[in-house]
Amino acid sequence: MAFSESTKDLAFKRSGGRCECERESHGHTGRCPTRVTRHGAQYHHKHAESLGGSDSLSNCEVLCVRCHKQTQSWGRH
Repeated sequence: MAFSESTKDLAFKRSGGRCECERESHGHTGRCPTRVTRHGAQYHHKHAESLGGSDSLSNCEVLCVRCHKQTQSWGRH
């Protein structure tokens, strides 16, 4: 499955237009400073669907392309 447009809208509003990544391994300390647009943002499952993760808002993380490409699940569905 994939996140609904409604879930993406809510996640984007929560993000304040910024990448929500806080992974130090992605080259930043604390939250990533990259700004994203609603349609340019990447919507990432915090807990992979293949491992039982849902399409809920609580499992949706707004990421910039650079941070999303560095996740282990990039390109997998």
